[in-house]
Amino acid sequence: MIQVLAIITAHPGQRDRLLSAFRANMPAVHAEDGCIEYSPVIDAADAGPMQTPIGADSFIVVEKWASLDALRAHAASPHMVAYGAQTKAIVASRVIHVLAPA
Repeated sequence: MIQVLAIITAHPGQRDRLLSAFRANMPAVHAEDGCIEYSPVIDAADAGPMQTPIGADSFIVVEKWASLDALRAHAASPHMVAYGAQTKAIVASRVIHVLAPA
């Protein structure tokens, strides 16, 4: 299994718009062969000093894929290409960590 943590930062004030587009694309991703988990997360409110906030303009995508090939197919899928084009103007940065079990 491959896990991915993708840290997505929108331009200031655009996170809700970006999350809306992300959520609209989720059913297509969930239907992909090899998709185990694909969900956005944001800072938990009132987590206290143990938390290192990601900030008001960012969210993290938690992903689990059956294989690296499934992840590669996901990245090249038509709906992901379309999502990338649709959101390009509101994404400030994207950092993707592709991880294997230790």
